[in-house]
Amino acid sequence: MTDYPDEPWDLHGHAYVGVWLLPRDLAPAVSAPGTRTVTLLGRAIVCAAFFVYEEPSPLTYDEIMATVLVREGWRPRVSITHIWVNSVASRDGGRRLWAIPKDLADFDVARHSSYAAQGIGSLAVRRSRRLPWRLPVGFRIAQDRAGTLLVSLVSGRIRLGLATAKWSLAGDGPLAFLNGRRPLLTLACRPFNLLFGRRAA
Repeated sequence: MTDYPDEPWDLHGHAYVGVWLLPRDLAPAVSAPGTRTVTLLGRAIVCAAFFVYEEPSPLTYDEIMATVLVREGWRPRVSITHIWVNSVASRDGGRRLWAIPKDLADFDVARHSSYAAQGIGSLAVRRSRRLPWRLPVGFRIAQDRAGTLLVSLVSGRIRLGLATAKWSLAGDGPLAFLNGRRPLLTLACRPFNLLFGRRAA
């Protein structure tokens, strides 16, 4: 018996995603076998995001993560390099089902206003504007499972927008590579519905 749902997880909630271009040598290392970091003029595309998973998701919890855009051959993938949640079931399910390296952290969240993960970073949202419709989205997560590449599918619908927000990543924390750097933009994903975990062929 497990204490987390079988895949796929039908996830609902909202998120704020910051997008940075980092010099390649400052970007977090990606361990997914057979992938290479995508660069633009020598810069890697790195994201940090706060997610809040809400009803009717099978698990409700808060999350902060960092990702790097990579490619498998010429196929784009997203690799999760750092991630924390405040749910033991989510941590265990993420690790065992999809090789996502989830750890635990304490969060303080005021919806659409402020988000903080203790010892990691925070986000203050000043305002956001959303498109009037939901857009389809689909991408693949590439992770390292015991030295082999595991690719998992994410698909769903998101109402996107742009947010005016201030990111503060702790200079002595695990996302220090983003400390003091402004993102190119911050995307507001509110709401989203994502089906996570149908394994790609």
